[in-house]
Amino acid sequence: MTDHCASPSDELRHRRDDRGVHTLTLNTPAAFNVLSESMLSALQAALAVVAADPQARAVVLAAEGKAFCAGHNLKEMSAHPDLAYYQSLFAQCSRVMLSIQSLPVPVIARVQGLATAAGCQLVAQCDLAVAVDSARFGVNGIDVGLFCATPSVPLSRNVPQKLAMEMLLTGAFITAPEALARGLINRVVPAGQLDQAVEELLGAILSKPAVALAMGKQLFYQQRETGLAAAYQLAGQTMACNMIHPDAQEGVKAFVDKRTPSWRA
Repeated sequence: MTDHCASPSDELRHRRDDRGVHTLTLNTPAAFNVLSESMLSALQAALAVVAADPQARAVVLAAEGKAFCAGHNLKEMSAHPDLAYYQSLFAQCSRVMLSIQSLPVPVIARVQGLATAAGCQLVAQCDLAVAVDSARFGVNGIDVGLFCATPSVPLSRNVPQKLAMEMLLTGAFITAPEALARGLINRVVPAGQLDQAVEELLGAILSKPAVALAMGKQLFYQQRETGLAAAYQLAGQTMACNMIHPDAQEGVKAFVDKRTPSWRA
């Protein structure tokens, strides 16, 4: 059985299934699913719904049409040549990206086509990404004189420094196999196998206890921004708190007893 969630606008479809998997689908294919002000607002509202769902287990970020997302709406931006407007727009986008990271559940990008500029940023910000073999990725704002500064934040945390800089400085696109080799995505599959590949990742995630995944995701991103000693301190505290949880106690006992664990959640 599937639950359908109301979306703030027709630009974004939001569906939740009975496993607790939320699927958010960018739904402006004629406009290449650009991150307009209204699309960013719809995404922010949908992510808030996920955050408030105690039974949420994962998010799939998908899109309709040939492009996954072509970045910001340049026509909308050119109509407001004002510093305050641009500061507000990029702050709005940054809030969406940070909301993806702060969710206590894994977020998987289902990339069926082109991902450029802030669209590539969206892929990089997700915890996992699966793409069709025909997908391409680029941070090509430099082609119109705009260095992709905000996309560089998650890109440089996925891709080695010099490879990220080459993409940012030249605007050159990379193929899905190149994106896989550089660490931007996790899987490359033929178009007909995209949903299957996403489901395989979901299956692996849903078989694990939710509390451990939530604690682990929070720790993963928090420790990455600290020094080595502080990272170990955070990691040790997280593991200790994780270990006293009933699910971890059950998992260890099941291992000792040579049986399949029975998770509480």
